[in-house]
Formats: sequence, C-alpha cells, structure tokens
Amino acid sequence: MAVNLTSDPQAAGQALYTSQTRQDHALGERLVTSDGRVFRYAKAGASPLVAGNMLQAPAQIANHLNLTPSAAAIGATSITVTLGATAATAGQYAEGWAFISTGPGNGYAYPVTAHPAANASATLVLQIGVPIIVALTGSSRVDLQMNAYNGVIQTPVTTLTGACVGNAPYVIAASEYGWIQTRGPAACLVAGTPSVGLAVVVPGTAAGAVVIDGAATATQVVGAMLTTGVDGKNNGVLLALE
Repeated sequence: MAVNLTSDPQAAGQALYTSQTRQDHALGERLVTSDGRVFRYAKAGASPLVAGNMLQAPAQIANHLNLTPSAAAIGATSITVTLGATAATAGQYAEGWAFISTGPGNGYAYPVTAHPAANASATLVLQIGVPIIVALTGSSRVDLQMNAYNGVIQTPVTTLTGACVGNAPYVIAASEYGWIQTRGPAACLVAGTPSVGLAVVVPGTAAGAVVIDGAATATQVVGAMLTTGVDGKNNGVLLALE
C-alpha cells in the first residue's frame, strides 16, 4: 500500500493498521501521511497494544547505567563495559544507545548496532555505528538504553517509567511490529473531562490515558484536546509529540 512518507510518494514496507512478526523498517522510522499525521515504526512489548492508549519507551535498567568501560581509542568501533547485577540478552541494545554520561567523552551518544548476550556482572562488547570520537578511559561512564520504540508499553498510572513515545492508533499484537502515532488528530483514551483546547499530559489517573495538564506530577505534555473529553472515552486529541 502506497503512503506519503515525505513530500514524494513512497511505498511503505509495512502498511498502516497492520501488525506483523517481521521487521520491515528501522525502529523509530518516521512516516508522514498525506493528511499530515506522523507515525513511528515500533515493536510492541510483552502485551498487545490497545487502540487509543498512550505508549512509553521500555523502562531503563538500573544495573545497565553508570557502567565503567574499558579504554577505547579514537576511531574504535566498539565499546566494552562491565554490567551490573542484571544480564543482557543478545541484541537487547541493538538500534539503541550508549550514552557517555561523565568523564572523558562526556556528552557523546553512540548508536549500538549489535552485541552478544552477557551474564550479570560480566563484560559486554557493543558494536557501534559511529567510531569513538573522544577516547574513553576507566574514568568514563556509560549508560545503556534500548531503542525508545523497541518494546513500547502502555503508559502506567501516576509515574512514567520511560518517555512517552506515541499513541496506539490500532491494535498491535504482543512482540509484533507496527506504526504508532506521534502527531496529528488521534482518538486517545481520556481520564477526567478536559475542555476543548486544553493541553493534556501523561501519566494519567488511568493506565494509557491522558489528563488535564497540571493534574499530575512529573508530566509530559502530549497534545491538546480537539473535542471535549469524557472520562473513560477515546476522544479527539491533537498529538504534538514531535
């Protein structure tokens, strides 16, 4: 099915409103329809995505943050770290990131392309898509983060455990691939009764729902109401996540 990905008509490998086990696009790949809506390619987490629910990135793993790397020279194409007390599965961080959080190399972000499995407290060698720009030392620290669109889940009640990345415009089966919406008119689950034009945020007082801005703490604005909100219903929201 042909869709407008940019100003020029192109064919999407996987059509909108489909769910499949095969990955046909890069995670996070952007799709723009001719009516101006914006979507990102994503993989569902361990539970099916519910149409109308807001979605967040997979939760961070505390034992994969603030890791000590082996020394890596400028131009190196891998980063070796020692994990904390949580194992890593093969490819867990593929299409994700190695953020240099402190020490030499601080502020650089390296895209991870591949890595093997590693046991808890073991070393993990990450292949990266950009050669090392500033040499790493034992004083550097590395935070690992999965691709934000790899294993997206329903936004929880009260406290987000990852950044909100979009809305499920249709059902995507557990662990399958599809398109989630980030911008433009969408039918979103609403908690409360926000008026037309009001900004709405996550997390809500119900899982997967948006609420009036200011109704919760540590919120992320996701858009504004297009229609009057009705508690527990899926109402029109003008998404503005990008």
